[in-house]
Amino acid sequence: MGLYPRIEPYDHGMLDVGDGNHVYWETCGNPHGKPALVLHGGPGSRASPGLRRFFDPAAYRIVLLDQRGAGRSTPSAADHATDMSVNTTAHLMADLERLRAHLGIERWLVWGISWGSALGLRYAQTHPGVVTELVLTGVATGSHPEVALLTRGLGKIFPEAFERFVGELPTDERDGNLAAAYNKLLESPDPEVRERAARAWTDWETAIITAPPGSVERFQDPVFRMGFARTVTHYWGNDHFLGEGNDEGVVLRDAHLLKGIPGTLVQGSLDLGNLLGIVWRLQHAWPDAELTVVDEAGHDVEAVGDAALVAATDTYARADA
Repeated sequence: MGLYPRIEPYDHGMLDVGDGNHVYWETCGNPHGKPALVLHGGPGSRASPGLRRFFDPAAYRIVLLDQRGAGRSTPSAADHATDMSVNTTAHLMADLERLRAHLGIERWLVWGISWGSALGLRYAQTHPGVVTELVLTGVATGSHPEVALLTRGLGKIFPEAFERFVGELPTDERDGNLAAAYNKLLESPDPEVRERAARAWTDWETAIITAPPGSVERFQDPVFRMGFARTVTHYWGNDHFLGEGNDEGVVLRDAHLLKGIPGTLVQGSLDLGNLLGIVWRLQHAWPDAELTVVDEAGHDVEAVGDAALVAATDTYARADA
């Protein structure tokens, strides 16, 4: 089972979500089909055209957006003048609700990857009446232990890259919250400091997906690199603005709130972000979810492949037929 053919949006626009922000959105597929919302990762990435292809365009009304400050949304997080205090998880969820109302959608399936899965889970927990199903891959929940693993814990697996990563920080910042320390550099008034920090951060992100340095094409774009690094460190350095939880984090703590929402979790067995077993614990705490583990696959959607994800959206489309 492969991806559906490439398609183009039949509508798109910029939605005023307040605080001086405008969010880019687009709709593809069947205007009268089952609504599906696609949430990209990062935080601070963007909606890729390839994400449209996980849905049958005859069956779905596919909604994609660039989250606040990312991609085509304005103002860009890459602009040092952009106010990041109005870019939090609560703001993003409010944006989703504004977009849903703008498009006249009552309920929608939510599809998310990586950070998009964490955002989708929290959105479903706080707005359960508007989410029909969840399809999630590269699953993350935004907890402090996950951030600690990705910024410090994996240093034991990639010691050479980690030495370079922490070496860019002031000595007195190397033992604390590394994401927050990098965010300080990315908020520096000195553009050279910001650029050096953005490159070092994205080099570390490249290292932990075991890609050669400089090989991730999107990180070679200085605008994308800056906006991504600034946004992800802003979120990771503040526990994703999810509030106080237990040792497992808010999303796992509140997994019971997902009761009654069908879910599909598709995870690579070699996704290093799951050395904590987050996706397995989530599935056990959420009886309405099914977990598919893809052998020898990592974190990104290309590694996981398309079969299980397309099968999930096809199944949920048939359920509405």
